Amino acid sequence: MAEAAEGTKSKKTEVTPVTMEDGRVVGFAGNRRMVKETIVDEGKIIVDGDTVTLSEGAVKVRLNFRNGKVIVHTPKPSLVPKYVGHGAEQKLGDETAGEKDVDDMVLAVEDLDKRLAAGEWNVQRESGGFSGASVVIRAIMEASGKTMEDVKAFLQKKLDDAEARGEKLTRAALYASFRNPKSKTGQIIRRLEEEKAAKDSAVDADAELAALQNA
Repeated sequence: MAEAAEGTKSKKTEVTPVTMEDGRVVGFAGNRRMVKETIVDEGKIIVDGDTVTLSEGAVKVRLNFRNGKVIVHTPKPSLVPKYVGHGAEQKLGDETAGEKDVDDMVLAVEDLDKRLAAGEWNVQRESGGFSGASVVIRAIMEASGKTMEDVKAFLQKKLDDAEARGEKLTRAALYASFRNPKSKTGQIIRRLEEEKAAKDSAVDADAELAALQNA
């Protein structure tokens, strides 16, 4: 039994230390061939209200390659708006990874947008955390008579309160609790998902089955 349990353990990713051409040692996990990092020189950044002044070299991007080569890229200040826009596109777009439903993608991006507006950058993303969230929210709205914003605030408070108590409650687990088939929301969710499945059907299944039987 012990051997079986040992076999189920996930294999630890091996990290290979590489001495770079500038003398630094960088760890490359698994088969990773490049490690990127952003270097910010706070002394070259002046913030005055809503105005931000960047001097040349305020922000640099260092790319470390597995063969020891190092490339340091310094964005030109005149191109900073382009860099910011590209980075924001990437950051917001990455938040939809793992989400298949468009409505769930919207919820994921709205959540990140709110966190970024609050100054939170390093938000640990829960992979697939919003999968199926949109139908759960619609079901709670229908069952409670509350608005979407009310429901979203209610669910977020549940997550925040659990975190404050030191409890581990994922968004996926919270939403799954409303899918209990015996609950009012669970029954609404089932109906909504059945309606969506019927709407998305490429053909009339009953008609096709009848055609097969009569063939």
